[in-house]
Amino acid sequence: MTGNAKQAIVIGSGFGGIASALRLRAKGYAVKVIDRSPMLGGRAQVFTRNGFKHDAGPTVITAPFLLEELFALYQEKLEDHIKLIPLTPWYRFYFSDKTTFDYGGSLEQTLSEIEKIEPKDKAGYLNLLSHSKNIFDIAFTQLSSISFHRFLLMLSLIPKLIVLRSYETVWDCVSRHLISPKLRQAFSIQPLLVGGNPFSTTSIYGLIHYLERAYGVFFAMGGTSAIVNALKNLMERNKIEIFLNTTVKKIIIDDGKATGLVLDDGSKINADIIVSNADAAYLYQNMIDSDQVAVSSKLKLKLAHYSMGLFVIYFGTTKQYPDVVHHTIWLGKTYKELLKNIFDKKILSDDFSLYIHRPTATDPSFAPAGCDSFYVLCPVPNLKANIDWSIEGETLKNKIIEALDQSILPDLKKHITADFFMTPSDFQTQYLSMHGAGFSIAPLFRQSAWFRFHNKAEGIKNLYITGAGTHPGAGLPGVLCSAKVIDQLIPSAADFK
Repeated sequence: MTGNAKQAIVIGSGFGGIASALRLRAKGYAVKVIDRSPMLGGRAQVFTRNGFKHDAGPTVITAPFLLEELFALYQEKLEDHIKLIPLTPWYRFYFSDKTTFDYGGSLEQTLSEIEKIEPKDKAGYLNLLSHSKNIFDIAFTQLSSISFHRFLLMLSLIPKLIVLRSYETVWDCVSRHLISPKLRQAFSIQPLLVGGNPFSTTSIYGLIHYLERAYGVFFAMGGTSAIVNALKNLMERNKIEIFLNTTVKKIIIDDGKATGLVLDDGSKINADIIVSNADAAYLYQNMIDSDQVAVSSKLKLKLAHYSMGLFVIYFGTTKQYPDVVHHTIWLGKTYKELLKNIFDKKILSDDFSLYIHRPTATDPSFAPAGCDSFYVLCPVPNLKANIDWSIEGETLKNKIIEALDQSILPDLKKHITADFFMTPSDFQTQYLSMHGAGFSIAPLFRQSAWFRFHNKAEGIKNLYITGAGTHPGAGLPGVLCSAKVIDQLIPSAADFK
């Protein structure tokens, strides 16, 4: 890097931050990445306990072309650095009556599974998939990588959004096509993967059905951390500077322009461009002086509805469970009432539903020989609820272990080892997530596109935002696309003025 190169700083190294850093470097900027964690990846950390490895954050890999694009910026190929294994099934749904539904693989396999539950829903699923493709062709292909910082753009798209029935919820959309209560549950859980309630999330998120069908669901050998490490090596090969265990306290704003940072130790760093991959709500609430925050951003903060919290148990087992697939959705006895308790009443239910990740189904390196590694995620209320996690955490863990012991993981209590858990309080402390929300603000229609925190900071020049709290939203494809948005907004270093 030359001494007079334009300087860009990326705050936070989640996938949105990493992708932004790579795109900025390709534009000719001298790039620094600053993260308060001991390793890159944001929430995609990795934990190791007694020979067991656990991906701490995202475990479902879709839309691999978004990762391929980052390597292509530097004339490299993804497959030379990361080995992606396609999964079949994508998910196994385990219902409270102990029946199952395997979703994924070929279309014929999915239709065969649907027929076992409700033959009439085969046609309904094909119609749902067709509708999902229509949403995908507009909401993802055309809109996921453009900026919505201009309200007129939002207005111009209203006719398209009406045609797509975006005013429907995901649940309403699925129920319009399917009649089986079980299949309605299975095909409406997608919003939960990005922190939303299927009964209130806009049906635009129904595009996930087609996204998975078109590109598949994958696992990276070595885990999500293997993707992070490959991207780290790509950054280092291209002279992006990385500073870990370093916390940004404040963004310096001069005459409405972001000009630098103040770190926790009081030191300052100047920059021409600043990209924040911190939680967008936390950024405006804590990292920018209130008198510098635009009225529109303050209003969004005041009215913000946050995603659910996450309770995650990590453990190993001293035996293997070969009948448990890579991804299992374990559904409790209730569905709508459970989600109402999580999102509206903000209370812990006696019932719960779970996402179970068994990486050793694909990659034995996650556990010692003859053992399995598990990650069990339970949606819970965020910290706006009156829940004392120092007490309730252990209680909920024991309930979940008991339920798994009596169902898909028999004798778990005898074989569990090296277990620990994270609560919404940990998300707030470790990731500076507002209210300990698992996915920033919720994916409601009134918090989408222009109504979400803008990728180009409102009222502040040279400050840009990526990650779950900005457009297009949470999830690995969403945050990678948020970096594509700012790539279009930020001029090349040679053209920067």
